[in-house]
Amino acid sequence: MLKILVCGISGKMGGNILRLAAESGDVQVICGVDAQPKDCGVPVYTSFEGIAERPDAIIDFSSPAALEGELRYAAERGIPAVIASTGHTPEQLEKIKDAAKKVAVFKTANFSLGVNLLTGLVKKAAEVLGENFDVEIIERHHNKKADAPSGTALMLADAANEALGGDRAYVEGRSGIVGKRGNEIGIHAVRGGTIVGEHEVMFAGEDEIVTLSHSARSKTVFAAGALRAAQWIKGKPAGLYDMNDLLKDII
Repeated sequence: MLKILVCGISGKMGGNILRLAAESGDVQVICGVDAQPKDCGVPVYTSFEGIAERPDAIIDFSSPAALEGELRYAAERGIPAVIASTGHTPEQLEKIKDAAKKVAVFKTANFSLGVNLLTGLVKKAAEVLGENFDVEIIERHHNKKADAPSGTALMLADAANEALGGDRAYVEGRSGIVGKRGNEIGIHAVRGGTIVGEHEVMFAGEDEIVTLSHSARSKTVFAAGALRAAQWIKGKPAGLYDMNDLLKDII
């Protein structure tokens, strides 16, 4: 039985983790951390200080504000961490890399198997279509999402950029008289209603357009992916892992 600590347990994703873990039979949520604790059926702490339980892994669906305490707790106790939150600053990303020198850390912008397949397809399309096609990314999320562009949109942009030589600038939401397009990838964020998550990558060439897209219909797919990552990372040596590492073992 894999014992899980959920950071952000009081939120919607925390609720999804609790439900899926209870249904699985081989994963148990034993405690959680949340700045706004509520009754979740397990002990919930407001910080990582004073946690009495001993989890096998951490799943983090909170905000980046909880990151520092989480990484310190994980590194000091040798507990692997699955980081599912997004919107980290460059300084926080460096702290994640530093922590991964001491303990196993799993981080990806999106835990959906379909999105990670899309990322590979975007990279392949960019390699085939090449410099003659402009790349535009449109991401759509619910009206409560805090960060923009989404971590997934940036992940898709990175995949295309890598295939195109890595020198394209990212232009977010053009406005005004911007002149003709340069050596860039356009990224556009839409926020509204209860949209779970939609990502579209358009390759626009001379007289033809190729579009690749993914639409998540519920947040369950992300919770399921995070649980799978937590099961996979248990016992792994220190290092920074992502969905590519997990997929190598299952495909």
